[in-house]
Amino acid sequence: MKTILMKLAGPLQSWGTNSHYENRQTNRFPSKSAIIGMIAAAMGYRRDENKKLDELRKLSFAVRVDQQGDILRDFQIAISHKPNGERLRSYVTNRYYLQDAVFVVAIGSEDEALIDKINDSLKRPYFQLYLGRKSCPINTDYLSKDYNPSDQGVIESLTSLQWKAANWYQRRCIKQGLKPVYICADSNLLDDEYYQMIRDIPYSFAQGETSSPYNTSDRREYRLRSIGYLNNINVKPTV
Repeated sequence: MKTILMKLAGPLQSWGTNSHYENRQTNRFPSKSAIIGMIAAAMGYRRDENKKLDELRKLSFAVRVDQQGDILRDFQIAISHKPNGERLRSYVTNRYYLQDAVFVVAIGSEDEALIDKINDSLKRPYFQLYLGRKSCPINTDYLSKDYNPSDQGVIESLTSLQWKAANWYQRRCIKQGLKPVYICADSNLLDDEYYQMIRDIPYSFAQGETSSPYNTSDRREYRLRSIGYLNNINVKPTV
């Protein structure tokens, strides 16, 4: 297996898997659907090219939470318009973000050619990449200089990597004897009977009608993914 590691550490991030209407929530860590969308954007895929998502859905996925960050609520007033451009109404919306969070995302596959193709695309993305929302541009060092994919598996790559949290955060955790680093991964990658189901596998990013039996006017279509956790990971500090 070949594995790509990405560090996501922008000042603001937002990763919603269950977010609708006026309240736009964020998860505590990046979702697999968001990372697949990021890879698809880097490779130049359009929203309606659903068939091209087939190979990306098969990628093994895990994320290591190196610095949990804090929830930030942004109060906004939005305006909707009629199709002819006339103002329809204004409404209040709450947008939630993670601030000062640091994650390491691992994507892997036995298809080494696919991993090399993804790695090249991430180094020279076709479309601009974001940390969940367009208001959250990706950090410039999401791939280290001259980075090459690892020959280790997804979990092995994450457990052997040095701690990527900010120095002040590492010092505070070491001083207090804390082990806050944990991994969330596809459940088939972990030897654990406990798992959780979340709606996090993208089948369509298209805007418009989908094949969803629940809502034919839904803009996007996702299916369930089984996830598990590895807690209290021992990582080598960099301070």
